[in-house]
Amino acid sequence: MKIRLTVILLLLCCLASAQSYAPSGEKPPRLTREFRAAWVATVYNIDWPSSAGLSASTQQAQARAILDKLVSLKMNAVILQVRPNADALYKSDIEPWSHWLTGTMGKNPGYDPLQYWIEQGHARGIEVHAWFNPFRALSNTSHSCSSTHISKTKPQVIKRYGSMLWCDPSHPDTRAHALRVIMDVVSRYDIDGVHLDDYFYPYPAGGETFKDGKSPAQRRAAVDDFVKRLYSSVKQSKPWVRVGISPFGIWRPGVPTGIEAGLDAYEDLAADSRKWLVNGWVDYLAPQLYWRIEPRKQSFYLLLEWWRSQSGERPVWPGIATSRIRSSDDPGRTSSEIINQISLSRSIGKNWAGHLHWSMKALMSNQGGISDALGKAYTQPVASPPMTWINQNRPNTPRAGASISDGETSVRWEAAGDTKIAVQARYGQTWRTMAIVPSSRNSLTIPKAEAIAISSIDRYGNISSPKVLGIQ
Repeated sequence: MKIRLTVILLLLCCLASAQSYAPSGEKPPRLTREFRAAWVATVYNIDWPSSAGLSASTQQAQARAILDKLVSLKMNAVILQVRPNADALYKSDIEPWSHWLTGTMGKNPGYDPLQYWIEQGHARGIEVHAWFNPFRALSNTSHSCSSTHISKTKPQVIKRYGSMLWCDPSHPDTRAHALRVIMDVVSRYDIDGVHLDDYFYPYPAGGETFKDGKSPAQRRAAVDDFVKRLYSSVKQSKPWVRVGISPFGIWRPGVPTGIEAGLDAYEDLAADSRKWLVNGWVDYLAPQLYWRIEPRKQSFYLLLEWWRSQSGERPVWPGIATSRIRSSDDPGRTSSEIINQISLSRSIGKNWAGHLHWSMKALMSNQGGISDALGKAYTQPVASPPMTWINQNRPNTPRAGASISDGETSVRWEAAGDTKIAVQARYGQTWRTMAIVPSSRNSLTIPKAEAIAISSIDRYGNISSPKVLGIQ
């Protein structure tokens, strides 16, 4: 191994000295930062796999197609639902295999889906964030459960609400179990993030009361306790893993002034999401701002402006309802509405840019031409914003060299640690980001360039000084 590494380093040194040079004082522009993600929902096979019971090879092919689509759109993250209802889309000794994989809860799909997504995603430079539903036990009581499901092993925490089963969030055993499940994944899998959505207490339905005997304030205290402990636990284990929550898009009706809502998430869902943001119990908040920019009563613009005014250095990345383009929910919505919302997400407030698409299915089908339109919104690959509140240590500049052959530029590098490599290239007076790839890839071929800049990006999003090479 030492001999091989020495040979590679000598080759790089020779390559750099023989065919490239460092232009005096030349610097590329600062790398653009933006979180560009899409949710991949597994419950009811919304996004993946397309139906339960498919072969492992078909599921894997569908996963690769999604990841390839993200790369082609120049996006950088996927939010993969790995625990839809107290089940697992990964190998677990705590909870049963998900019904949404095989059609039968507890049945082994023949491979580890989460591990496969991580390997394939990271090979493409895509972050994989594991999305958990912490308290929903069963999305419909008509679905059969395995003997290892929580409704069987811990019936004391289960509450029925309408057609669903729910783990009572106010019960300490519920919160302890959910935290154990999530931290099991954090410890065993190389995920880039832990993600929760808006399901803390169930959405009110049919006037039914969730019978836990707790006041709204007591419920909020229980959920707050879980969110705070989750953030602390993740940071103690792997501080580079981002913790994000995607709450209902309106904190409370009337906030900001003029905003209307038929739901008070603060009271009804026990979600004091503003507190989590202000107290720094998340690395990002992604409120589900699924409405249009106008009208005012539920305005994407006004809500995003308010949310971002609440945060300090923690970013607010809105959830955008791409799936509502030309849908029964919003028949008149066009792809231009989504493009305009992305533009606003880049201009409102002073924090790092980013947004999440609901959901991947719309991007895969090019719903209303949205994927074509994103080609103009996403012109170059971008790096995820840094977590400056966790770590600001810059990685070392990679060793690199470049050469030209047959009208192409071949770039090679050696970088220490678990990093990504950003490759920028100059054509005339214009610099472009060509790719952001795992450092283990070691090389990249691009169209013939006049200068190259190679930088390392660590797991916290910190970026090194660039190695700049002019090509002879």
